[in-house]
Amino acid sequence: MNPSDPASSAGGTGASPGTSPGASPGTSSAASSGASSRGALADRAGYDETFLGPVVPLPLPVRDTVRTVILPYTHFTVVFRPDRRLAASTAVCIEGRELQEDVPRDDAWVFDPRLPEEQQAGDEIYRNNSLDRGHLVRRLDPVWGPAAVAVRANADTFHFTNAAPQADVFNQGKQIWQGLENHILDHAAEFDRKLTVLTGPVLQDSDPPYRGIQVPMRFWKVAAFVQDGALAASAYVLDQSPDLSRDAERALAGAKAGAPPPLGPYRTYQVPVSDVAELTELEFGPLPDVDVMPPSRGPEDRWRRLESYGDIVLHH
Repeated sequence: MNPSDPASSAGGTGASPGTSPGASPGTSSAASSGASSRGALADRAGYDETFLGPVVPLPLPVRDTVRTVILPYTHFTVVFRPDRRLAASTAVCIEGRELQEDVPRDDAWVFDPRLPEEQQAGDEIYRNNSLDRGHLVRRLDPVWGPAAVAVRANADTFHFTNAAPQADVFNQGKQIWQGLENHILDHAAEFDRKLTVLTGPVLQDSDPPYRGIQVPMRFWKVAAFVQDGALAASAYVLDQSPDLSRDAERALAGAKAGAPPPLGPYRTYQVPVSDVAELTELEFGPLPDVDVMPPSRGPEDRWRRLESYGDIVLHH
């Protein structure tokens, strides 16, 4: 499948009518109800899997029964799951030397016209409650290049397809999560400041229901970069499930009819890339084999809770 084509995939069904030119069997064009208004996004090239030199493929579901829609934007792509009304994964190319940090933020979230609105999680999910629209591809990550391209990339990140519900609390764990790209870019300064970041929610059947969706309890991020001439990767998990050992009273107080599911304080962990692959049932190509996190001796050491950027391992 060409990651630049907005195509839906449900393996094993063969090509359907309207299959995109050059698409592999099992892929078809995005939902026809959005065809008349797709023009504004028709020129988006999306994520470049050869951006770093070595190929870093778009993370796609391992199970061919999981239907996804590939949505390219400016410098990034969303692999969307209509059944969950959320992204399964995202992938962005970051050119650290060309980032445009002065592009203003407008917070104007919109539906992607290539999908029916009822398949997306719009404002009704976030209205009059304690949930934030959490960017999956961070707003500033694709905002690089010439000014017009950077402005377009900024606007592209404000599609509901690039959002997922997150608790509206800010703590040390969330701060570390939001700054991971900057920290890794600084580390990669001697390697051209280029970075590929793959991100998404951990979509599980047990995620609690709320207003027609299921709210993910955890999010994942895998960063790929070139280090000492070779591909390298590191992985992270952000956990917003209630921490009953520390905050049982607050968590249980939130468990009432009509309210969002109880969410706890954010905890950020560095984890093996292979664990993210197992959690998400996504394919990460060569990245589990180039993980910079050293093999752990026991399960208790496998997930490293991050209290500061100094806790992050970026070398073997």
